[in-house]
Formats: sequence, structure tokens, C-alpha cells
Amino acid sequence: MVYSPLQAAAKYFKYYVHAANSKGHGMHSPFVYEFITKVMNDFTKYEDYEKVEQLRKQLLADSTELLIEDMGAGSSVTSSNTRTIASIAKNAAKPKKFGQLLYRMAKFYQPQTILELGTSLGITSSYLALGNPSAKVITMEGASGIAGKARENFQQLNIQNIELVRGNFDSTLADVLNANQRIDLAFIDGNHRQEPTERYFHQLLPHVHNDTLLIFDDIHWSKGMEAAWKNIVQHEAVSCDIDLFYIGIISFRKEFKEKQSFSVRV
Repeated sequence: MVYSPLQAAAKYFKYYVHAANSKGHGMHSPFVYEFITKVMNDFTKYEDYEKVEQLRKQLLADSTELLIEDMGAGSSVTSSNTRTIASIAKNAAKPKKFGQLLYRMAKFYQPQTILELGTSLGITSSYLALGNPSAKVITMEGASGIAGKARENFQQLNIQNIELVRGNFDSTLADVLNANQRIDLAFIDGNHRQEPTERYFHQLLPHVHNDTLLIFDDIHWSKGMEAAWKNIVQHEAVSCDIDLFYIGIISFRKEFKEKQSFSVRV
């Protein structure tokens, strides 16, 4: 069950009180300090930002209705199986702040194979692909109508390095991973339920390496997602986790001699 607005606010307040500042002061982990100072606090106004945000603005004004085959935890906004593009852009697409953070992560860490579970309209896919044009971005979407619109959006932005895979992740993820043995960065945003989220993590594990980053969306969205996040960060392969409240980041770097967990204000 998705947390109510009041429950979510209480969760955020607790996070905010205990989280480290977003300046990196007193941070003893070189990796996390670098992430905060070089990625989170990179305030450059990249030209690519405007391209994607112009697309978002266009989508927010689009009243076209799409048929939705929802294979995840559903929407907390509507239970209808048809939604307007504007509604999807408003409620399902990641906000500008986090789309641009993903862009900077792709730009700074230069992952060559990027996997996204949950394309939606392609806003975050576009940010990831533009962040590192030399990368291969594989983005997966279960709803065919949404996937079709995302493909149009990639064409509009003239993005050439995205491969879109349609279909239920339960049927398509194994084949994608078999064809891409090494995953450098993955953004898991397609099924906000505990069991599938943990299952995708375990499917990804054989394909990660020392520098792989896994990013999980909405880790405090529900009791189930919080349980999934807790179980994931406790896995023996995980050396470091960063809780940004709305997203969580997992690292497997061997330079962490002991497992470390961080909460950082965004």
C-alpha cells in the first residue's frame, strides 16, 4: 500500500533530520564525498537540460489518451486504464531535479552500458542517453502505448543511442541481461512492489562489477518498497548505499572495507 501524504511527510521529516548535509562537509568516504561535490553539486546549466525540459513542457500540454497495461504497483493518482500523456508526464515522469542528477551521473561516471527498467515517456531515458552519448542505453517498458510515445520522443530529440525493449520485465529482462553481460549503471523504476524489485536486483547481480551503480526509484514510496530497499542494502555484495529519500544508490566498490550506509539531503 502506498503511503498517504501525511505518512510520506513524516517519513521525509525523519530522513531530513538524520541525513547528512548536501555539501559534503565531514564526509569521510572519498567515493561519497566525490559524488556529493562533483555530481550532486554540479550546478552547470547544461544545454541538454533545456532540450529535455522543452519536451517535458510539450508532454504536459498533450491531452492525447493512451491505453495503459499497468504491470507494476499501479498509480497512486488514478485507477483508470486510460491516461492522458499530460497526466503521465505530471505524475509518472521523474522530476527535473532527479532527471538532471541522472544526467550528471552518466556524464561523470561514463557508464558504457546503461539499463533502465521503466521507460515511461522517456524523460529519464533521454537524460541518461544525453549524459553519455557514447553509452548504449537499454530502456524497458511494459505498456506498449507509452513505449510508442517514448520512441517518438527519442526521435524528436534525435537521440541515437537508446534501444527500447517492449514487454513485461518478467518476460524480457532475462534476455536483455543475457545479451548484455556487463551492466555499468541501472535505474530500476518499473515496478514499485517489494518482490519484483528484489527479484530484479538479484537478476542484475551476476552482471555488476566494481564500478556498477544501481539506482532504485521511490525507496520510501510504500512499506513494501522500504522493505525491499532494506533487504537490498543488507546483501553481502553491496558495499555502500546512499539514501536520497526519493531514490537510493547502490555501489559494489571493493575499496569499502566495511559496508557503509549514508543518507544525504537533496
